[in-house]
Amino acid sequence: MKVVKTLTAMALTMSIGGAAAAQDIIIGVPNWASVRGTAHIVKVALEDNLGLTVELQNGTNPIIFEAMDSGAMHVHPEVWLPNQQNLMDKFVTEKGTVTYNPNAVSSDQFICVTKETQERTGILALSDLTDPDMAANFDTDGDGFGELWIGAAGWASTNVEKIRAKSYGYAETMNLLEMDETLALAQVDNAVAQNQNIVFYCYTPHHMFSIYDLVPLSEPAYDAAKWNITQPTDDPNWLEISSAPTAWDSARLHVFYAKQLSETQPEAAEMLGKIKLATQQVNEIVFALSAEGRDPEEFAREWVGENADLVDSWFQ
Repeated sequence: MKVVKTLTAMALTMSIGGAAAAQDIIIGVPNWASVRGTAHIVKVALEDNLGLTVELQNGTNPIIFEAMDSGAMHVHPEVWLPNQQNLMDKFVTEKGTVTYNPNAVSSDQFICVTKETQERTGILALSDLTDPDMAANFDTDGDGFGELWIGAAGWASTNVEKIRAKSYGYAETMNLLEMDETLALAQVDNAVAQNQNIVFYCYTPHHMFSIYDLVPLSEPAYDAAKWNITQPTDDPNWLEISSAPTAWDSARLHVFYAKQLSETQPEAAEMLGKIKLATQQVNEIVFALSAEGRDPEEFAREWVGENADLVDSWFQ
């Protein structure tokens, strides 16, 4: 297996003339399970069917889009919309250097509690967290504020959850925690085992819904007129000028790739534009990597072999 490298902004600048030339295709990999699984599957499919040399490099969403724009990377295997709408607007619509596969995997995003937490506390709605007495049910360190995991650093959804917390008002009663998802789910495991209350960001496709009895907190329905999101990459005052006092809209997960691949690797570009996965398939990929602890490249090779007809359709 090739070593997965971490790409910082400085490394991106240095790699434009070097790393991109060393490999036929470089796939960017953010820090969540489904994108890691999809990245390895795309890597194996490209190598086995087109004989290309494919490398994986870790990076945040903005870094990967910048790299696709410059030529330092070529593929982002799982872009969440509307989460990364600002990056799509900049690099697809305005600059025209990045394009995407129209096939999408459907997703939903919520704030969840375990069923046992709901039964103990009576929490039903996300707005209930604005009540200091309710928030106290989630105070594990005695500081007078509850704790709420809102996602990992670098996720666009994490920034949106900060905006939602401000808009609803529970930013005043809850500590908003950012940490790696593996650590966050370990906290969920511990809370379930210890019969403790817990509230956290949750989303599909994900195996968490198959191993925990989760209840999404109720919210007002998504309202585009009230959903005004600015990301930190677009304005230093992003939090102050943004608002989102409603539920998330349904999300779509797409493969994005550098438009230049149509000239430098046309067969790969054609394949990337045809990839199609079902939500259940992505759920199974996440379960294998996160719950079962499978090696991602080993799993990807097995998955490609077991789904040969589907993979073949991406190259026809």
